[in-house]
Amino acid sequence: MKTLVINSGSSSIKYQLLEMPEEVVLCSGLIERIGEENSHIEHWVYKDSDLFQTLGEHRVADHRQGMKIVAQLLTEPQHGPLNHAKEVEVVGHRVVHGGEAFSHPTLINDEVTQTIRRLSDLAPLHNPPNLTGIEMARQVFKQATQVAVFDTAFHQTLPPHAYRYALPNELYQQHGIRVYGFHGTSHRYITAQAAQMLGKPVDKTSLISIHLGNGASMTAVQNGQSIDTTLGMTPLPGLVMGTRSGDIDPAIIFYLHDHLQMPLDKINHLLNKESGMKGLTGHNDLREIIKEADAGSKEAQLALEIYTYRIKKYIGAYVAVLGRIDAVVFTGGVGENSPLIRQMALAGLTHLGIGLQPELNEDCHPPCRISAEQATIQTLVIPTDEELEIARQAYALVSGIS
Repeated sequence: MKTLVINSGSSSIKYQLLEMPEEVVLCSGLIERIGEENSHIEHWVYKDSDLFQTLGEHRVADHRQGMKIVAQLLTEPQHGPLNHAKEVEVVGHRVVHGGEAFSHPTLINDEVTQTIRRLSDLAPLHNPPNLTGIEMARQVFKQATQVAVFDTAFHQTLPPHAYRYALPNELYQQHGIRVYGFHGTSHRYITAQAAQMLGKPVDKTSLISIHLGNGASMTAVQNGQSIDTTLGMTPLPGLVMGTRSGDIDPAIIFYLHDHLQMPLDKINHLLNKESGMKGLTGHNDLREIIKEADAGSKEAQLALEIYTYRIKKYIGAYVAVLGRIDAVVFTGGVGENSPLIRQMALAGLTHLGIGLQPELNEDCHPPCRISAEQATIQTLVIPTDEELEIARQAYALVSGIS
C-alpha cells in the first residue's frame, strides 16, 4: 500500500513515500522557503538499490503549489516511483496538537479539520501549517485516505496528577490549560524499538526516552505508556533547547514586562527564539558549541553543563516516578550523534544503576547499546523515525489493524 507521509510546516513541506506494510522507503523530500523568491527543493528517490537526487531553486508560491510539486516529483517519468498520483492510497499527516480530542490516529473529515483548527489556539505556530498541508493534500491526492497522527496522542495516558497545573480549576475545565506534551510520535517509536532491542513486550517495557534535537523533551514510559513528559501545554518548558529556554521561574516574565518594559510579544519571541543554547552562546547548533568548548570557551563549557544538568535532573525525577526502569534511551540529532552530551548527562549516576562504557559510547553507530558492564539499567541509542511511525499508524488504521 503506497503511503505518503506529510509534515507541513509554516514555510515547508517534508514528505516520504513508503510501501506498507513492507516499510520500504521509495522516496523522500523537502520543500523549504515556500512563499519566498528562491524556494529550495530536495527530492531523493531510492530505486533498484540506486539513489537519485533532485535539487532545485524555484519559486513555490504557496502550499497548494508545493503539494502539486510533490505529486509531480512522485510521478517524474525517469525516476519517479509512481506512474500516477492516484497510486497513493494513504496520506498520513503529522499534526502537532490534538488536545484532549484525539488520542489515536484519526481518519480526516470536515469535522476533524474543524477540531484541528479550533485547537490552533493551543499551537498557533504548528497546527495552522499542519492544517494547510491537510487541506492541500485532500485536493491533490483526492483518491487517498487521509489520516491525522498527533504528536500529543502518546501523552494522553498521563494521569491527572501529572498533566494538571496548580491553577484555578476553571482554567482547565473551560480553557483546556494542562500538560499535553509533544514529540509523542518519536517517543512512541523509540519505545517500540527499545522493547525490541531489550527482547521484551512493549507493555512490559519501562524506560526514560530522551529526544534531543533543536527541540528537546524527555518522557517517562511505564509499561509502554507515557506517564510524564517535560514539555507542557506548549513546547517551551522542560529541557534547555536550541532557542527555547526550557524551565524558568514564571515571574521572570513579569519582571521583563514591568521593569524592562518589554512587550509580551517580545518576551514570547525571547523565550522561544532567542534563549536556550542560542541565548547562552550565540549558537543553537550543539556542534558549534562543542567546538568552542573544546577550544577553551568558558561560556560554551558552562552552556553544556547547564544543558546536561537539566537532563540529569529529569532522569533523577523520572527514576523516582517510574521505580523499575529497563533502559535510558537517547534519540534525536543530538542524542544520536553526540557522545559528549550522553557522557555528561549520565556522569555520576552509577548509584542509580546507570553508567556508560566509554569505548562503546564513543564508537556508537545507532542503534547501539552503550551501557557499562556493571549497569543495572541499560543505556541505548536509537535513531528516531517519525515518518515511519506515522506510516505505521496510518496503515494500521486504514487496514483495521488494532
